[in-house]
Amino acid sequence: MAKTLIAYFSRADENYFAGAMRYVKVGNTEIVCDIIRELIPADTFKIEMEQPYSPVYMTCIDEAKKDLRANARPELAAMPDSIDEYDTVVLAYPNYWGTMPMAVFTFLEAFDFSNKTILPLCTNEGSGMGSSERDIKRTCPDAIVKSGLSITGSNAANCKSSVQRWLSANGLS
Repeated sequence: MAKTLIAYFSRADENYFAGAMRYVKVGNTEIVCDIIRELIPADTFKIEMEQPYSPVYMTCIDEAKKDLRANARPELAAMPDSIDEYDTVVLAYPNYWGTMPMAVFTFLEAFDFSNKTILPLCTNEGSGMGSSERDIKRTCPDAIVKSGLSITGSNAANCKSSVQRWLSANGLS
């Protein structure tokens, strides 16, 4: 039987919502992943940095930009022992400077995704998927990377029908 892993990076604390800053206890990407878990059977892994970015939004984006420019691979707080048992990985993340957070690259580079299906999901406030799909294909050249789903972060709690259609189109529901 095919197994699915939801691997996601999500940031709580101060976040940007449609032009304003707001403190949240659960990040938008995690909210969407909770919806996915309601819809399909899947294991989950939260990608967390050993040294997280600042809880202050403007400082966080400066730190993320610095890591992007340095092509950094932040150390993760934990890592799955293996992803061998999974056929499909829903890879969820916010758009950081036009792509995935560098910690997601750390996760992807730690495993062999050959012949695994990757379904990218990107939360954002209008910047869409950016180059993340292309970056995933470059990082995991032997994976099957499907078309991603872009979710407006400020609408994360209300995205169930969009997520359901996307999962269904990809044979997961």
